[in-house]
Amino acid sequence: MSPEALFDVLGEGMRFAAIVFFRIGAVLSVMPGIGTRSLPLRVRLALAISLAGFFAVLLFDPAVPVPDPDVGLLASETVIGLAIGLALRFMILALHTAGTIAAQSTSLSQIFGTDGVEPMPAIGHVLVVGGLALMFLSGMHLHLLATLAGFYDVWPIGARPAAGDLALWIAGHVSETFVLAFRLAVPFVILSMLYNVTLGVINKAMPQLMVSFVGAPVITLGGLMLLALSAPYMLGLWQAALARFLSHPLGAG
Repeated sequence: MSPEALFDVLGEGMRFAAIVFFRIGAVLSVMPGIGTRSLPLRVRLALAISLAGFFAVLLFDPAVPVPDPDVGLLASETVIGLAIGLALRFMILALHTAGTIAAQSTSLSQIFGTDGVEPMPAIGHVLVVGGLALMFLSGMHLHLLATLAGFYDVWPIGARPAAGDLALWIAGHVSETFVLAFRLAVPFVILSMLYNVTLGVINKAMPQLMVSFVGAPVITLGGLMLLALSAPYMLGLWQAALARFLSHPLGAG
């Protein structure tokens, strides 16, 4: 290959990598674990550049002309990346919502943790941190890279997905998120229902007893014990749901 042809290929490759960066950078800006403010901005930027280079080398074909990076192309790539990142973010939102439901059901919503941006109930913080640790320790982040590469088959560079279809896909994931969150928090909802029914029966039988002084420590201790017993199963169900999403991202919504 002549030097001129080599420089042409390198120039096309750099332009392709710049286009890929807009999608990958948008995904990383909102995805769980990496897209939080607790991770320094320089680290996120370096990771986005590294992954953009990786996907550019993986997907670049010198025989296929690279489209001009105009405003419309870059905007569509950014929108696609944000949609993919939000779909991943909803999986963590399921843990956050499940923790909020559990905390409100067991009178522990006043005990706060934080995800690096805003406070959340301590139960939600435990589930979110546990879910993120489980995701990275189990190697699912590598599965995530394969899923991101697969999205280029569905929405190749230059694709303009219909706004209605994209909105329906995101809405489907929002619905699945709340269904999953309630499934995870069901033991705490049942405990709260049993607690309130029992408290009502005791109050009816012994009106002179201050049931709130007896019931508050019981529901708090019961909630903490239930969290210790059910957290492994909750995270296991969440990991299975995440694996299903990564295997069939378009069919989940």
